[in-house]
Amino acid sequence: MTSQISSSSLRRRVGWLAGLPVLALLWAGTTGVTAPIVADALRAESTPIVRDTGLGEPEPWLRIEAEGRDLLALGEAPDSAARDATLTRLSAIPGLRRLSDRTGLIGSASPFVWTATRVSADRIEIGGNRPAEIGAAALAARLSPALPPDATLRDRARAARGGPAGFALAAAYLVERLGGFAPGAVATLSDTTLSINGEALDSAAYEAARSTPPEGFALGSLAVLPPRVDDFRFVVERRPDGGLTLGGNIVSEAARAETLKLAGIVVANAATGAGEPATVADALRTARGLDDTVDPAALAGAALRLAGLIREGTVRFERGSLSVSGTALDEEAVGEAEAALRDGRPAGVSAGSVSLGVRPVSPYAIRIRRESGTVTVTGYLPDRAAREALNAALRPRFLREAIVDRSRISSGAPPQLVAALTATIGPLSALASGEVSTTDRTMQLSGESLYAESARRAGEDLRRAMPPAWESTVSITTRDAAPAYDTPTCARLFSEKLAGHTLRFAPGSSELRPNFYPVLDALADLAKACRAERVEVTGHLDPPGAPVPKPAILPEAKAEKDKADKAKADKAQKPGKAADKKPGSAPTEKTPAETEAAPDLATARAAAIVDYLLKAGVASDRALAAPGSAPLSDRQGIGLALRS
Repeated sequence: MTSQISSSSLRRRVGWLAGLPVLALLWAGTTGVTAPIVADALRAESTPIVRDTGLGEPEPWLRIEAEGRDLLALGEAPDSAARDATLTRLSAIPGLRRLSDRTGLIGSASPFVWTATRVSADRIEIGGNRPAEIGAAALAARLSPALPPDATLRDRARAARGGPAGFALAAAYLVERLGGFAPGAVATLSDTTLSINGEALDSAAYEAARSTPPEGFALGSLAVLPPRVDDFRFVVERRPDGGLTLGGNIVSEAARAETLKLAGIVVANAATGAGEPATVADALRTARGLDDTVDPAALAGAALRLAGLIREGTVRFERGSLSVSGTALDEEAVGEAEAALRDGRPAGVSAGSVSLGVRPVSPYAIRIRRESGTVTVTGYLPDRAAREALNAALRPRFLREAIVDRSRISSGAPPQLVAALTATIGPLSALASGEVSTTDRTMQLSGESLYAESARRAGEDLRRAMPPAWESTVSITTRDAAPAYDTPTCARLFSEKLAGHTLRFAPGSSELRPNFYPVLDALADLAKACRAERVEVTGHLDPPGAPVPKPAILPEAKAEKDKADKAKADKAQKPGKAADKKPGSAPTEKTPAETEAAPDLATARAAAIVDYLLKAGVASDRALAAPGSAPLSDRQGIGLALRS
């Protein structure tokens, strides 16, 4: 407790000191007695002045430091009048030799910046701006629990207006994190943005620097060096569910992001059957200490490639060596792992051990997935012949898609696997997107169809094509259910969609033209919405005078005709036959009944239109080819009618 000394007492002491002989004063100064007495007296005289500056404020704005007969005035006054009055009172203290004024006026700060610096292991200094509504003592009390053990706080901040709400909470957050950093680290608050610059002492401090800041604040620049470790390790664990857990150390946050991306690809490409998708768990800790000769990205890539060759186990990099242990993906994987460690190691990494066991694949699973532009095969096939047979069946059905085969070879396939897979290709090709997956002898077809009718047919086709003892399930959705229109609306829309559009085949042809497709697509959508009506299609003939197309002759028919012609020629050249003919007789002409009839183009053209509508999802009883035909001049194209 500071002792109270009156002004008269101080005058008596100073007067007494003035009366002493010079040598006595020198002796007293040498012993260090006089200076503390005077400093105590000055502090006592200034105490009421300091206290008065706190009237109406959270705490006094004036702070006094005394040294001998000198006073140092610190703090920020609310205005110049209050500061001048306070300095005048301090100057009048008896016995004062010199008053050093370092006071200021409270102003507004923008941006509002406050800093905390870990000067040494046992001291943190704060500077910049402190909110005027929070006194220095109050802020020190808020920060004290966040200080590192045995550390003291030195406050050099100046009061200012404009501090953010929640300042004290954010300041304590930063000071607490500085406890895990080496001396020289600086934490900064700039308005509502918090940042830290320095070297973390351990992984916990490094992670804490990235923890969620107080509400209302955001993390800004984090120029944080990770801690240095002597035993830099990188571990990939393959879990029984097919997922990965990454552990050990990683050199940076950028390397972490890239490694997680690669791990996700390994998991996605894994040969797993149906079930919940596997995940990647991140247990990595950022650290320095990896040998400079090792490329971090190459190390992660090599380890993850090995992880892709095991069903369960661990890939481990430690003490400069990369090794793998556990259960191999299949029989091929053991040799592939050995080759990877022998020939595919990154520079600076030595080959460790390969300790992999093999067990039968169970369940035996394969998946064919159709996405935009790609058909991907993953899982197991019994041998290379099965792989070639499956790919040969896929190519004709998916001409526009790339076939990506990531299948593996392993024994244990169920009977007639290839036959079952081949049977699913047709139904899969009828879907907009989807997949076929097998687990032992259970087949599942799932996906999305553009049309409900196509979805129904795909399911029926799959069930019909399954080999004996195989089971199948179908789960197909359609994108949009067609609306239902009443008869008057259907008639109006039908007229609108066909107005100005003439479907006219080329002379002698029953092939659909490209300009037919938009009209027929619109007609198909309408036919599915008009559930009480049906579309009748009437073919057209070619105009009079158009060349009659010759019927196509199959190679087998041509061979038979050539054979018959040769036999007839041989018979005509036999002796005695030439005399039977009368000289000058003309060849006999065929009667009209003997001429080959022209193909029924009208019927073929109507059938081509109906076939397109059925493939677009129109029910088979709702699109019909009407009997009869009409010349082109009468119909001006294909006849389309909506009948109730």
